[in-house]
Amino acid sequence: MPKASKNSASEHETLDGYEGHFEHFEGGWTVGFETYTQDADLAPLFRGLPGDQCQCEHMGYVIRGRVAFRSGDREEVFEAGDAYYVGPGHTPVLFAGTQIVEFSPTRELGHTMEIVMRNMEAMEAAAS
Repeated sequence: MPKASKNSASEHETLDGYEGHFEHFEGGWTVGFETYTQDADLAPLFRGLPGDQCQCEHMGYVIRGRVAFRSGDREEVFEAGDAYYVGPGHTPVLFAGTQIVEFSPTRELGHTMEIVMRNMEAMEAAAS
């Protein structure tokens, strides 16, 4: 059986306000160990996806802090100790001091992250 931890993960991403460690499992699932050090509404990063929202489902557990997901006109907040499932059609809202473990289908996550990274690069270029 495969296993992963923050320290053993094969991919690492550090951005201003965010740290992520990812492992891709056989069978098509990715686990992410994520830490948020700044509050952030990530909605602008999903422009270009259907409905300008993340189309990847996620299951996760909040270790510390809280995270929210907006879907249409509603927002659901998950706090330390909560397990969650969020389906396609959402945008995340991050809060400083939060740690989560999240599981996502690898293929859908990869497609979403291509768009997110493109949007990040465009936003950085516009700010320069």
